[in-house]
Amino acid sequence: MKKNNPLITGTIILTITGFASRFIGFFYRIFLSRVFGAEGMGLYQLTSPVLALTFSVTVSGMQTAISKYVASETTTRDYRSSFRTLFTGFSISMLLSAVCAAYIYTFSDMIAGKLLFEPRTAPLLRIISLSIPMATVHSCINGYFYGIRKTAVPSLTQLAEQIVRVGSVYFIYAIYHAKGYSPTISFAVVGLVIGEGASMLVSLIAIYCRFYSLSMSRHLASRHSASRHLVPQIHMPVFSFRQHAGKLLSLAVPLSLNRTLINFLQSIEAIYIPQCLMRYGYDNAKALSVYGVLTGMALPLILFPSAITNSISVLLLPIVSEADSTGNHGTIRKAVRKSIQYCLLLGFLCTALFLCFGRLAGMLLYQNALAGSFILTLSFICPFLYIASTLNSILNGLGKTIQTFTFSMLSLLFRLLFVFYAIPLFGIQGYLWGLLASQLLQTLLCILAVRKYLK
Repeated sequence: MKKNNPLITGTIILTITGFASRFIGFFYRIFLSRVFGAEGMGLYQLTSPVLALTFSVTVSGMQTAISKYVASETTTRDYRSSFRTLFTGFSISMLLSAVCAAYIYTFSDMIAGKLLFEPRTAPLLRIISLSIPMATVHSCINGYFYGIRKTAVPSLTQLAEQIVRVGSVYFIYAIYHAKGYSPTISFAVVGLVIGEGASMLVSLIAIYCRFYSLSMSRHLASRHSASRHLVPQIHMPVFSFRQHAGKLLSLAVPLSLNRTLINFLQSIEAIYIPQCLMRYGYDNAKALSVYGVLTGMALPLILFPSAITNSISVLLLPIVSEADSTGNHGTIRKAVRKSIQYCLLLGFLCTALFLCFGRLAGMLLYQNALAGSFILTLSFICPFLYIASTLNSILNGLGKTIQTFTFSMLSLLFRLLFVFYAIPLFGIQGYLWGLLASQLLQTLLCILAVRKYLK
């Protein structure tokens, strides 16, 4: 393997920082679970659907669009156009994020009571709304750096966000504990906002340094060639803004609509799991506790190795997109085969590891036997989860976004059947069966979609 291969080097960088971030996150989850308990974790996790929906509306599609068009433009060294693309996408996303943040802050009581069915999440939503514009800033800038395959910057922003979030929550908790005050789960939400602020600051510094470096290089080149000085400026005439906006929106809008609908269904799933557990026979506190153990303890451990496949997925999109535009089917074929091969290997190793040590991990890390039981059952999901994530990225790079959307929709709808019909009959075990079955369905559909590259 060549050291200068952008997929390999980028994957290594993203994987190292991803593992470091998740390693820090593990201790953070352990800390939260012991300080705030399973019910507190359940309340914290209930706010996740709101964040996911706002992310899909404001910046998810735009980040991908920026990454795709910047990747194609840097092959021609047209840095001015790349910055215009970033600035245009950033402007659109910031407008949307400001609207979403204001709406959530203003109507937090209604969202908590009528949509999440848990009025105690209202103050958490008001705090979370402050993080939305910050997340939009670094997501757009990360999309630019993913496009030019400089993964160090997104990795650094991710690590900075995690370190500052965990450090700030622990610092606030230590102060309150020293004064004899009882901690609340809102500390974790405040830490989330502080962490997003740190990530935004790092990304802004990085894009400024990038812009300044290119400006100086062009300035020196102009002087050397004795030509007139042309220092790049982000100057956005109206017609240029409209041109870039139309191009970006043509890709971002379908992606955002798809992801918004998917996240909407995922939100229904997350909100109704505790409700269906109460239909099974649990009271509100017990239902939130079980939900918190599953989503705040067991699933993060199962998803820990996906730092590798997530890194590959992020970098596969621009590489496959470029190969597709140049008709390089050999690169696409190799990407598909290697993705399946290595994800299967990683998946089987992780399944064996969780089967052997899952119960021990639940007790050792979280002091919770139920978490260990969940880890054992969910261990079988690993191979299918890793293959589907990488193949989805390849299909998006090939422009088959409708297919990936359809596959995700079918998988989610299939899982929702288990939420509404299996959980009331079999408890949380019915949902675990649904997770396994839906992930298997999505993986099979993705393999069928790329079957021509397997011949």
